Amino acid sequence: MAEIALAFLWHQHQPYYPDDVAGANPMPWVRLHGVKDYYGMAMHLLEFPQMRCTINLVPSLVLQLQAYTDHGATDQFLEMTRTPADGLSESDCLFLLDHFFMADPEHMIRSHRRFAELHQRRAFGQNTAQEALRRFKSRDLRDLQVWFNLAWVHPLAFEQYGDLRELRIKDRHFTEDEKKGLLDRHLEILRQIMPLHRKLAESGQVELTTTPYFHPILPLLFDKKLAREAMPDVKLPRYSGGYPEDAAVQVRRAVEQHAQVFGKPPRGMWPAEGSVCQAMLPLLAQHGIRWIATDEEILSASTHGFVSRDGKGHVRNPDQMYRPYKVAEAGHELGIVFRDHALSDMIGFHYQRSEPVAAAEDFLQHLRNIGKAVDSSQPALVSVINDGENCWEHYPGGGVAFLRALYERCTHAADIHPVQIGEFLEKYPPRDTLPSLFAGSWINHNYAIWIGHEEDNTAWDALHQAREHLKQRAQQEHIPAERVRQAWEELYIAEGSDWFWWFGDENSSAQDHLFDYLFRKHLMNIYSLLGDTPPPDLTRPISRRSQRALHTLPRAFLDVKVDGQRTFFEWLSAGRYICQNERGTMAMVTRGPIREVLFGFDARSLLIRVDFEGLARTALAEFDGLRVGFLAPTGCELLVADPSGAKPGVQFSKKPSPGDPFPAPDAGSAVEAGIDRIAELRIPFDRLGVKVGQPIQFCVELLQGGQSRDRAPREGTIALICPSPDFELIMWDV
Repeated sequence: MAEIALAFLWHQHQPYYPDDVAGANPMPWVRLHGVKDYYGMAMHLLEFPQMRCTINLVPSLVLQLQAYTDHGATDQFLEMTRTPADGLSESDCLFLLDHFFMADPEHMIRSHRRFAELHQRRAFGQNTAQEALRRFKSRDLRDLQVWFNLAWVHPLAFEQYGDLRELRIKDRHFTEDEKKGLLDRHLEILRQIMPLHRKLAESGQVELTTTPYFHPILPLLFDKKLAREAMPDVKLPRYSGGYPEDAAVQVRRAVEQHAQVFGKPPRGMWPAEGSVCQAMLPLLAQHGIRWIATDEEILSASTHGFVSRDGKGHVRNPDQMYRPYKVAEAGHELGIVFRDHALSDMIGFHYQRSEPVAAAEDFLQHLRNIGKAVDSSQPALVSVINDGENCWEHYPGGGVAFLRALYERCTHAADIHPVQIGEFLEKYPPRDTLPSLFAGSWINHNYAIWIGHEEDNTAWDALHQAREHLKQRAQQEHIPAERVRQAWEELYIAEGSDWFWWFGDENSSAQDHLFDYLFRKHLMNIYSLLGDTPPPDLTRPISRRSQRALHTLPRAFLDVKVDGQRTFFEWLSAGRYICQNERGTMAMVTRGPIREVLFGFDARSLLIRVDFEGLARTALAEFDGLRVGFLAPTGCELLVADPSGAKPGVQFSKKPSPGDPFPAPDAGSAVEAGIDRIAELRIPFDRLGVKVGQPIQFCVELLQGGQSRDRAPREGTIALICPSPDFELIMWDV
């Protein structure tokens, strides 16, 4: 049994959004995540002086924060907020109605009465912005300007500033002066972020690390053919080589900026997307990097599966998993640690649905189970590495209650010791050297998200063409050196991983088209800066798809016998949700047991089918409950207890809500559940209390020990409308 050295690494990152040539910034995310997460995560650590962790600050994020605080930078959303509500043009109003609800609906909109009213009035999915505009007066639009910016402020800032609390209490009918005061407070909070991190680092509480400057996939800059180590049959761009000199620039500038901002160079690095390869090691070592981190699947591939997980997610050879290693190339040596992706995903994707204290206790129990499994005289190093910003908007209260419960328990447990990674490696130097570091990323130990898809390869080809043009033109003396420097800057920005993240089939968001445009605009800027006309191809979108639909919809009434048997024709006309990554800015590595959900209705009932990896009865044996939770109608829940048992307990409940016109009857049609090869459920409409034309929104969860272990959809809900008797006729007409 070993004690636990718990190494949190919070990765703070935003791509470089500004178009410096046009002098425009279409994205607000540096500012909004700044006043929320980058400020809040640092403030949480000040509350717990004994807490130790590592924070990775990406240079492109630091650069943009400095632009706001030191150089008066702005963004399109900020300018739209500054515009007086009674001076908004029609296009301004439409922009507000289309973009100022970009926040988690449950935890950042519906939790505020006025914001929820405005959201309901906007009627997404029913009305366009143009159609909804007639319902908004100037005072409504001013309230929307305020609430969008207020909802993105971290809860700890409300504890610090009385003016923010007063705005939240006032709730509506804000003045222009109050709006201006809120934006002034945004700037004040942004100005605290870098000093807070310096303070945490100087006190010894936090180790600050870096990433290559504009967040490129460093191995692909060395050689795109490295993608074939994990994907031998991958189709590569036309030019499959690399740009190692660009990789050197991205690393050198990252280290230089870090030293300038924080007073000393970094010792550690989280390579962008945890992407590593053997060839990059000398470059990092030459720039003073002493350790790197990536995902456990890289360790598994580097040890040919000796360290891996079985079909139930249990670690094989845990003694070898929870320890640091050395990697070496050409006389240069680095330490390396590997992310426990199961525990990391619990924080990133699952604990948001649990009671905060219970979630923190569950996390510590997992740590103690690891300690029991590891037989070592030195502490077992458990590395939990997550984005520091993107998951918290999906937690109630911004995750404050959870993080406070977690940090409080981590700092008071006798057998668990929070550590900085670099400090741990100094005290317990790695003993074993990996023969070779497998080339891959933290997602499925490959680079599939960034190369191989037709769209990714098209983007790489366009980048290569622009780079070749720049190399040729830079040799001509009549082009000013400053213009050449700016053109190279645009190229380095375009090498960032985030543009490629949104190409291909894996990830999608409402702003796909804007990321596509920004990537092409950075390449077009190269030509423009050199006095040349960009190629016509850069004026056309690379992405050829629309935003991916979360699920399909039923096409006809279903005739289902609820017996848990897989009968093809019963569900032929059902709607379908296939488990995937809905949170486009994050990726969950661990796969849950749920594979897909089919759903539909007959004339009297909602019908749900859940398919698992293998037989449903076998998959559900590890879980206490199968739950169907409803966002609409509010308060409804179906819970199947002991779902793999001979006689599962089926309980339907509906909590009364104020003003509910259709309270659930005490008795009604029977709820049914059949679990065998699949799980089938029938919930009569009269139990739900819905009538024709009313919305039904639900999700399916697996519960274990009171904790949510899997959910479908992973984010959001499956949404449909209670059908009319002539539903099938309507569908045929369509």
